[in-house]
Amino acid sequence: MLLAIFMLMAGGGFVSTLVSLRLENAGSRASTIGLIATAYFAGLTIGSLRVTPIIQRVGHIRTFAAAVSLLSASTLTYALHQNAALWAVLRLIDGLCVASVFVCLESWLNARAEARSRGTILAAYMIALYAGQAAGQFLLNLDAYPSLPFIASSLLISLSVLPIALTRLEGPPLSEQAPLSARDLYAASPLGIAGVGITGLMLGAFYALGAVYARRLGVPLAATALFMSVVIAGGVALQWPIGWLSDRIDRRRVIVGTLAGAAAICAGLALIDSGGPLLMLLGAVFGGFAFALYPLCVAHTNDHLSAEQRVGASGGLVLVYSVGAAIGPMAGAGAMMVAGPGGLFVYIGVCAVAALGFALWRQIQRKPVPEELQQPYQLMPRTTPMVAALDPLTPED
Repeated sequence: MLLAIFMLMAGGGFVSTLVSLRLENAGSRASTIGLIATAYFAGLTIGSLRVTPIIQRVGHIRTFAAAVSLLSASTLTYALHQNAALWAVLRLIDGLCVASVFVCLESWLNARAEARSRGTILAAYMIALYAGQAAGQFLLNLDAYPSLPFIASSLLISLSVLPIALTRLEGPPLSEQAPLSARDLYAASPLGIAGVGITGLMLGAFYALGAVYARRLGVPLAATALFMSVVIAGGVALQWPIGWLSDRIDRRRVIVGTLAGAAAICAGLALIDSGGPLLMLLGAVFGGFAFALYPLCVAHTNDHLSAEQRVGASGGLVLVYSVGAAIGPMAGAGAMMVAGPGGLFVYIGVCAVAALGFALWRQIQRKPVPEELQQPYQLMPRTTPMVAALDPLTPED
């Protein structure tokens, strides 16, 4: 299962970047690129909510194989004809397929995990997911023929079905976890749900337009691929030290510091006017701060919940993030149309400052959770509600 997710993300994780770059090269407006990215996140949200009945009807392996086959075909279709309306439909299909794959694998991993091994399995899953996504960015350099990156992507996506199709393991029974409503989440932790939603606004815009930002600065294609990969790598590298700190002091202070750091780095990225080592350094630090916000906000929310509520809460937070990620590309595109390439990070920085102000206000309104009652920080991917059940802090069924 871990090999399958690595291959899938290596093949499909860079398609968003590739689509944005192709549209940019064709002279598409930033708003068009943002709209097409929004279609993907909309598909991801819908798919994570609607795929469960399909898995219950035909099983994990068949659902996984069908989703991967459709995703591979969709990826090849990009190479046939470049049209914004067609590509928006393809991105919606991609989102539906990727959500189906995530639900299949995450529910399967959860069923195979025991209480003592959940944390290890979740960490391995995150490593496989983000390593595949970071490595896949370098496939952007396959530019000898216009269709070559799409072909390479389709090959890797198709091959990812082999470890699952040939497994001897039986697919597990699937039970739906009802996410807590946004109202219940806000009542439990206003900062948690607001932070997750704003993180979606920030990262949705970056994934959609980060490569366009780099190219408009005059960064070569190979360096653009490196920039996207460095941001992802930085996001993974800084999560552990930030999480370690948040377990030892008031977690809200760490959230405030992380938001302040993200806002400061965004200011630097908004002002920079060329590529080079400084761009890569700032990108890595930006990823470190921005990627840490989601698990910080999940952990802060868990500090205010019982063990029985955590799966539903984490599932609801994933959906709130997804809604934010669907809105973010259009808002980021509007900022770029007004302020140029740096407008992307002006927008992301404004989001961070807004969240920072809210976090400071919440510190005044509510006393901190005592350190001994804080739940341990846990790295959590922003995929589907199913991944919440892999959290070792959640009770077993």
